[in-house]
Order: sequence, then structure tokens, then C-alpha cells
Amino acid sequence: MAIIKIRPSTRNLMAQQIIADLDAGAGPSLLKFYTGAMPSDPTIALGAQVLLGTLTCSEPSSTATNGVITFADIAQDNAADATGTATWCRHLSSDGSAVIDYDVTDHAGGGAITLSNTAIEIGGKIRMDSLTITVGGA
Repeated sequence: MAIIKIRPSTRNLMAQQIIADLDAGAGPSLLKFYTGAMPSDPTIALGAQVLLGTLTCSEPSSTATNGVITFADIAQDNAADATGTATWCRHLSSDGSAVIDYDVTDHAGGGAITLSNTAIEIGGKIRMDSLTITVGGA
């Protein structure tokens, strides 16, 4: 296994750029949960994936310390748009640009985002307790 160590100041600059991308524009960034296969990167348009629901981040969305991005409060979706299994999530900036895609699993699955239950019911709630991103090389 390869080992890469990046100095903390560089990791923090990388984290600050991610935050700047998420907070670009007016308004909060959004977490949109989908069914189906996650595209190969956030610039790839959606296909047959179904939007299950949207969570709204605080504004500003987060802070960074030593390359670890910690998100402030994230508002739950009180009425999911569709029924299905959440398999991935796209994080959109406040100007609507796709910035990050995350895999989604239940707590046992070890995904980048974990939900207590990935089975979403139309009209039901989608909630997550917290979100952190650690920039690589820590």
C-alpha cells in the first residue's frame, strides 16, 4: 500500500478550496441523495438515477482544521421526493455546481456518508447527524 504524507498547511489549503467551491454563490450548498450508480465524477450528468431527497447545509457550510472539513448543521429533508435505496449523494455548491459525489451506506457499510437506513420512503424524512471530510495525506 502506498503512503503519502502531505504537510498540514497544504492539506488545509486544499480543504479551504473545497469549502470555497461549496460556498460559491448565494445560499447554502445542497446534498442530493440518489438511487442507482454513482457517475465516475461530479461533472458527469445524471442518467436514470432517481432523486430521493435534498438536505440543506448551513451557510457557510463548514470549517477546516489541519485538512479536516467539519460541516455545520445540515437540515434534514422532511418529505422525501421518491421511494428507493440511497446509494450515493451529490454535493452541489450554492450556485448549483456539482462539487463532490459520496457513496452512501448504512452505518455497517462504511460509506463516505452513512445513514441509519438507506431505504427512503416518499414523504419520509432523510437525516444525517454529521459530515466530515479528511483531505488525503493526513
